[in-house]
Amino acid sequence: MSFLVAATTAGTPSVGEFLLWLLWIFLFVVWFWLLITVFADLFRRHDISGWAKAAWFIFVFIFIYLGILVYLITQSKGMAERNQKQFEAQQQQLRQMVGTSAADELLKLDQLKANGSITEEEYQTMRAKAMA
Repeated sequence: MSFLVAATTAGTPSVGEFLLWLLWIFLFVVWFWLLITVFADLFRRHDISGWAKAAWFIFVFIFIYLGILVYLITQSKGMAERNQKQFEAQQQQLRQMVGTSAADELLKLDQLKANGSITEEEYQTMRAKAMA
């Protein structure tokens, strides 16, 4: 009988092994997400030539972890600026599609404030966002 119990529990991983596997899976997902982020930023760039993009691609592809870290460290400021510009362009495009302008938003805010739906503080913060 003890042989049967030993045989069924021999292949069962411990809690520590399970948590270690979860950590490795999490790190793999984070690495894969960073890889996609780096490649997406790399191919959206217009400030470098095709040869420079190819060099970055090869560097990141050959030195997988080191390449991602080097790209993030050296290009982080440019990545943030490009993401901000892309966000603003998408926001402007959405405003054009919806047909509202900053003046329309301010008019709606004035109506909400007059109705008492928002406070003065909320009005000022939303007004500042609409003006930006």
